[in-house]
Amino acid sequence: MSHENRNTNHNVDEEDIIDKAIGKFGKWQFKLSFLLALVNIPCTFHIFVPTFHGREMEVWCARPPKFYNISTEVWIDKTQPHDFCTTNDTSKASIDALNNLVNVSRNMVVCNQWEFEQDGSTLISEFDLLCDRKSLLNMSEMFFLAGVAVGGVICGIISDKCGRKRTLLSCITLQSLIGCVIAFVPYFELYCALRLMLGFITVSVFFSGFVLSIELVGGHWRTVIGIWYLFPASISYCITSTTAWFLRDWRHLQLALSAPGLLFLTSYFFLPESPRWLLATGKTDQVMDVLKKAAKYNNRELPPNIDKQLLAPVDDAETTSLGVLDLFRTSEMRNKSFSLYIIWFSVYLVYFGLVLNLENIGGDIYINSVLTGLVEVPASIVSIPILIKKGRRWPLALSMIISGIACASIVPFKMFSSTHQWVITTFSMISKMCISSSISIMPVFTAELYPTTIRNIGVGSSNVAAGIALMLVPYLFELKTIEKTIPVGILVLCGIIGGLSVLFLPETGGKRLQETLIDKTAEPRRASRVSQAVFS
Repeated sequence: MSHENRNTNHNVDEEDIIDKAIGKFGKWQFKLSFLLALVNIPCTFHIFVPTFHGREMEVWCARPPKFYNISTEVWIDKTQPHDFCTTNDTSKASIDALNNLVNVSRNMVVCNQWEFEQDGSTLISEFDLLCDRKSLLNMSEMFFLAGVAVGGVICGIISDKCGRKRTLLSCITLQSLIGCVIAFVPYFELYCALRLMLGFITVSVFFSGFVLSIELVGGHWRTVIGIWYLFPASISYCITSTTAWFLRDWRHLQLALSAPGLLFLTSYFFLPESPRWLLATGKTDQVMDVLKKAAKYNNRELPPNIDKQLLAPVDDAETTSLGVLDLFRTSEMRNKSFSLYIIWFSVYLVYFGLVLNLENIGGDIYINSVLTGLVEVPASIVSIPILIKKGRRWPLALSMIISGIACASIVPFKMFSSTHQWVITTFSMISKMCISSSISIMPVFTAELYPTTIRNIGVGSSNVAAGIALMLVPYLFELKTIEKTIPVGILVLCGIIGGLSVLFLPETGGKRLQETLIDKTAEPRRASRVSQAVFS
């Protein structure tokens, strides 16, 4: 079949049986898409809140009882010339001796108790995560990210087998309950264990809701809804920062951000199962129930004999043995999966690498965190018309490559100039804006590339690559001790290599979603070649 004919048969105006029954987008889809996007807010809460759990506070080695009347300024000045991890031995010194520095031992001893400024409570102040225990704070976040890496795949398998709605609501319940329990943990080890579980559940909520969102709509509305689903994340950054401003105790903050998630359980009464998942798994009776309600809400009449039409594409052989191995069953699926793993790894490494490497813009942590959320908005808004008009593949490839080039432009200024900080900041923001656009496009593109029967597994397995990238980011910047430009250089390579990897994938814009691994009505595809990928 010619390239021209394929585009004719599968353009953006083509409707599958679900679209013909309820329309590509209507009041029913709008209501549900709006609701599903909101589940992204508590997900971002749990991702972002450690910023405030472990925020820095003024700290000094604790004064012995006999020196409580000494001001903290004098105490620090007289006894801690280096840092708060060691202090002068004052076991035999008096107050007068300390004030006059007479008979005060110059021997340094290791500090094992600290005092903090009176500004709430953090993980650092409560569990003494200082000095030789400082690395434990990053380790707690590594536990969360490990849960993210594993949860995307396992819960994806569950979702593809048990359904989007059941998986989503179960995970939302667990997410809120575990989040609330964390607020009462007595031990740091238990905090880490629960954060591991929370990472597993949070990514499951995110991807189950995302896949359900795009399976409710058709045509170019998949693009709009896919971007819209990510949009509330920017709002949740602002909500988290504002709440943290008023609640300086990490336990109060954790509870305040976790408990409201239970409100989403009310969606059980009006959130449907994905009609495309029901159709792909042969549950035609349940499909009809969903379509009748949706058509009525959208003021549409169901097509005649739709029950018979729903039976046509179902083949038991096509909907069995759904698992991770199906992502690599054919050469086409292997090409898609491996290319997407490279892309997800690259996007997340560059995005979070830039976040950690941006120069300090001044001000306090709360204002800066709000700004971090707000700068995501333009990238998301601009992505929608570009994706509708230009497709997915080239916008994603170019946004990643431009991000890498912008990072490369930073290197000479870092090496040879210390007076052009504004140039470094400008290129950093250009790179961050482009990679933010990539992070909006990528989930939509990924979900459209995989058939319905393994869509959640596909998106979830891609998230493993993202999770590995996230766990490497803190260690990436340790390389600056060897050469300060190495971390940025790695971001450059990831941006460019990831962008080129996109060109090995087919365009999905305007194409019908593939329902099964052997979809007889889907557009036939030949084995991927570099020339086909670039010039098709």
